[in-house]
Amino acid sequence: MKARILVIDDNPDIAHALKVLFMINNIDCEHQLTPELGLKALSEHHYDLVMQDMNFTKDTTSGEEGIELFNKIRQQFDDLPIILMTAWTHLETAVDLVKSGASDYIGKPWDDDKLLVTINNLLELSELQQAQRSSIIKHNKQRQDLADNFDLCGLRFQSDAMVNLLKITTQVAHANVSVLITGPNGAGKEKIAEIVQANSHCKTGPFIKVNVGALSQELMAAELFGAEAGSYTGITKRRIGRFELADKGTLFLDEIGNLSLDGQAKLLRVIETGEFERIGGSETLKVNVRIISATNADIKSAIAKGEFREDLYYRLNVIELPLLPLNQRKSDILPLAEFFLGKDFQLTELAVQVLKHYSWPGNIRELKNVMQRASLLANDKLIDESVLGLTVELPEIISPKNEDITLQDIKSAINQTGGVISEAAKLLGLSRSALYRRMKKFEIEGS
Repeated sequence: MKARILVIDDNPDIAHALKVLFMINNIDCEHQLTPELGLKALSEHHYDLVMQDMNFTKDTTSGEEGIELFNKIRQQFDDLPIILMTAWTHLETAVDLVKSGASDYIGKPWDDDKLLVTINNLLELSELQQAQRSSIIKHNKQRQDLADNFDLCGLRFQSDAMVNLLKITTQVAHANVSVLITGPNGAGKEKIAEIVQANSHCKTGPFIKVNVGALSQELMAAELFGAEAGSYTGITKRRIGRFELADKGTLFLDEIGNLSLDGQAKLLRVIETGEFERIGGSETLKVNVRIISATNADIKSAIAKGEFREDLYYRLNVIELPLLPLNQRKSDILPLAEFFLGKDFQLTELAVQVLKHYSWPGNIRELKNVMQRASLLANDKLIDESVLGLTVELPEIISPKNEDITLQDIKSAINQTGGVISEAAKLLGLSRSALYRRMKKFEIEGS
């Protein structure tokens, strides 16, 4: 679809020249002679960009009419790119308006090639922004729908990865099937297990958690299945196992990859039949338990080595919920950090950059510890980079030591953000318009 540009200028010759230029370059152009007609056209039709003059009354050179028109357009269409057309005598006024949100300015007469570069850059940026806004609106609606319809157990998240995972999590939570949550230590597997349980058919039943990896092989069976008094040294009364405690509810088995082969065989039997005996007992007990398990191990590799039963793996892994490490869902970092800090604390911009650029090998668990430490060391409830205790090499373009933005800085920012000019501008600490001016200065044609 062709882009549509509205030119608002009292000089028909200017409009004709622009129409010819844009027609040659496959861009639709319409013209209005006065600010009033221009505003009327904007209210009735869609345009991708506006080019407006700064003076409309004969012998008027103050630029006040252009300022008024710009402000009215910006009030009604806050995201619409606006290019100001000005004689060089009005350059200062145009620059002031760019600081106020105008996309760019051109002098009369203009250079056709440079104008087209500016137009195409702004049209591309506007299209990207519209796509981003649509994506954000869709993403926020999905997040809100999840929050409205399901119990998310207080989870803080912002990333698309977590939205997608939670959509699957809440979809399968009500089904009476085993769920395996995979992901690195400290990434939040237990929280996902809580969400599964909270939205399940057995949410009113017990929710029993056991860290399989923390139990010795000798204690494993007694912990899971219970033991009768006198069945081994030191036990003087009957011990109720976790399966029995979880009857008509949910049992969460964390670090399932560390379960011994003997424990795996016993676990498989319970999953298949719902039956087991306490250690030292002859009574067969029958339970109805929903199994959620989690692991940071490569179970398939363990199967290949004969360290994990393949039949048990497929029993546990009816549905797999893969949880990414924190450094692969960076938009979750700030919401989590602010949650751990509490409302009384505030992060400086440089502290935010440090958090975003740190690799977080310990995932959410490490982030929580860092925030707790920072809250104890902070002065006046302000968290700056010095109290985070993190070693991070920030890109030079966002380093506080860097004042002059170079050609290489701009190219680096554009490459880092995949060519999204608005994101590159944020990374450089510039407004979008300021970045475009520097791109023109360095003759960077496009993103």
